[in-house]
Amino acid sequence: MELKKERVQILRVKSEATNQITFDEDYNVPDVKPDIGRMIQSKGEIQIEEVKLNEDQAFIRAKLCVDLLYVGEEEEGRVYSLSASLPIEETLNLEGIESGDKICLKWEIEDLSLHVINSRKLNIKALVTFFAVVDELGDIALPVGIEEEGISCKKKNVRIMGLRVHKKDTMRLKEEIPLASNKPNIHEILWHTLEIRGVDLRPDEDKVSVKGELFVFVLYEGDDEGNPLQWMEHSIPFRGEVECAGCTGDMIPNIEVSALQKELGVKPDPDGEERLMQAEVVLELDMKIYQEEEHELLMDVYTPTMECNPVVHNEILDGLLVRNFSKCRLNDRVEVKETQGKILQICHSQGKIKVDKTKIVENGILVEGVVQIKVLYIVGNDDMPFYSMEAMIPFSHVIEAKGVDENCIYFLRTDLEQLSTTMVDSNEIEVKIVLNLNALVLCREEVPLMEEVEEIPLDPYRIQNMPGITVYIVQPGDTLWDIAKNFYTTTDQIKQVNQLSTEQLQPYQPLLLVKEVQR
Repeated sequence: MELKKERVQILRVKSEATNQITFDEDYNVPDVKPDIGRMIQSKGEIQIEEVKLNEDQAFIRAKLCVDLLYVGEEEEGRVYSLSASLPIEETLNLEGIESGDKICLKWEIEDLSLHVINSRKLNIKALVTFFAVVDELGDIALPVGIEEEGISCKKKNVRIMGLRVHKKDTMRLKEEIPLASNKPNIHEILWHTLEIRGVDLRPDEDKVSVKGELFVFVLYEGDDEGNPLQWMEHSIPFRGEVECAGCTGDMIPNIEVSALQKELGVKPDPDGEERLMQAEVVLELDMKIYQEEEHELLMDVYTPTMECNPVVHNEILDGLLVRNFSKCRLNDRVEVKETQGKILQICHSQGKIKVDKTKIVENGILVEGVVQIKVLYIVGNDDMPFYSMEAMIPFSHVIEAKGVDENCIYFLRTDLEQLSTTMVDSNEIEVKIVLNLNALVLCREEVPLMEEVEEIPLDPYRIQNMPGITVYIVQPGDTLWDIAKNFYTTTDQIKQVNQLSTEQLQPYQPLLLVKEVQR
């Protein structure tokens, strides 16, 4: 018997690995930079320079870039910045991969800390974790029917997530930010942060639409006499599109977005004055886009004229359970250490989400973690005006997912939508946060898939010993198809003999069965 089959494209994890690198390095302050008196704020990020895949291994060349904002030792109150980069060369063992495979590489910096050894030397400690996943395309052949006629088929409707798009692409954001008219021209940028918030990703016709907000903070020296410190914050909504052939608006996206590059520079305005800042961010989109497909899966076959022996193998099929775009709102207060002086004004605040734990609970997914915030502020001390503080705001939130259980898999994307910090008084700050916790939940079912059907002649002894006419009492759970198969007849004959208008049966209902095959 020849089976009719329909193919569904899927994505399988070929290999994955996690590596940690510990940094404990001393760094000498460059000669052109003044001595360090007091650290204000630090930040760090990983810049990937090269990823090379070979057999069973991935080689990564990157660097840990650390920036420091500090007050000079000799000139109290004057603020400076410096940058350091520490090289990284790491090999990840990824069994089964080969050159030409696609790798999804993510990183996370934990416990970044800078300590002043003396005014000319720093100690940099950090724990960097690399997460690597290599996927491979595959397909599943679903049996959906029999080419021959006269074969009774038992089928089951299944809904499966079929992969339609798997690609990486980038989107470049380029925004010009003019200075306010009451601000002096830029002499030198000392410190800046670029944050992407509230990212919304939607599939569309042959494209993926991207929107969100770019938050920019800049601390700079003005070109007036004495180079006074100035700062500004700016929020820029953005929209963009990434080409994605074969994509449609009803498809189901699973898209990871990360910032590959973030730069802020200064350029002259039309009058030739240094009053324009140019922010440039390159976003990388790792796109896996699915179409929910419905198939009639062939579960069993029979004919009264021969024994049919299906040869099967078990396969796990993924179907969509739920997509949930959930929000978590946080409101907390943090106290400022007395040693840092009383707050006069908040300059800037930034946040980072760290998920510590996820767990399937009844009808939902529990997500626990913290939002790590940094607040830059000034105090009423002209000699040392700038200070920074850090705080951890814990959160616990259940993303609703009705019917979720331990057999399900889920993909979680977190995003900081809003962060605001306001002074309650000179010693306390109120923090308000809105988190996006978006979950794509798939239900997994292991089903037997037919590879072929072996045809075996009927056992004449068994057929001869079966009664020609039988009265059968329907048992709970029986179907007309199963009864017909067991008694070597057909569903149409049972319906005709018993004058049934439908295939619905009632428990303990009597049926007259006539054996169709005679030997």
